[in-house]
Amino acid sequence: MSNTAMVEKYRSNFLKEVAENVEEGEWVRMCMQCGVCSGSCPMGPHWEHPPQELFMMIRANKREEVLSSSSMWMCTSCYNCIARCPRELPITHIMHGLAHYAKRLGLAPKENPTNKFSQRFWDNLTKTGRVNELKLGLSLYFMNGFVEGIKTALKMKDVGMGMLKTGRMNPLEILGGHGVKDKSGFQAMLKKAQELEAARVDK
Repeated sequence: MSNTAMVEKYRSNFLKEVAENVEEGEWVRMCMQCGVCSGSCPMGPHWEHPPQELFMMIRANKREEVLSSSSMWMCTSCYNCIARCPRELPITHIMHGLAHYAKRLGLAPKENPTNKFSQRFWDNLTKTGRVNELKLGLSLYFMNGFVEGIKTALKMKDVGMGMLKTGRMNPLEILGGHGVKDKSGFQAMLKKAQELEAARVDK
C-alpha cells in the first residue's frame, strides 16, 4: 500500500495507523509522558525528538513530522528505556518499528548514517546468509566517498593490522567468504517473508 493510500485509509488517526502497522505500536497509548525513557537514553542529547515526545506527536497526528524524523534511527537498543519505564513500554521495539515503517513508506531521511548502515548490513547478509565482515567494513569505510574511505582506512590501519596478525580478518574473504549451505532455500525464505509482509501491508 502506498503512502497516499495509507493517509487516505487512516486520515487523521495516526495513532491507529501506528498501532496497526508498527511493531508494538499499540503500546504508544500507554505512555504517561514521564520522560524517564529520554533521561535514561545515552543518546538522549542527540535526539531531535525523544521517545515520549514522538509518542505525543503520534497522538497529535503529526504523521509526516514523525515518519520523516531521524529520531527513531538514533536508538542503539541498549534497553535502558524499557528497563526503567514505569509502565514497561517496549520503547526500543517501537523505535525500530517506526524506523522500519518510515523506510517502507519511503519517508525515512535520505542522509541518515544509521539507515545507510542497516541497508549495507542487510545487503551483505542476504547474499550468502552470513555477514562477510571484511566486505561490510570496507563498504562502511567508503559509504561517504572514496576520499573519506581512504582517510578512515588510514585511521584504522593499526586495528586492521592487529586483526590480520591474530587471524581475525582474512583478505581472501573479500572474494567470497562463508555462507549458509542452502543458499537457494535461504533466498526462498526471504522471498516468502517479503510476500507475507506485502500482504499484511496491503490489507
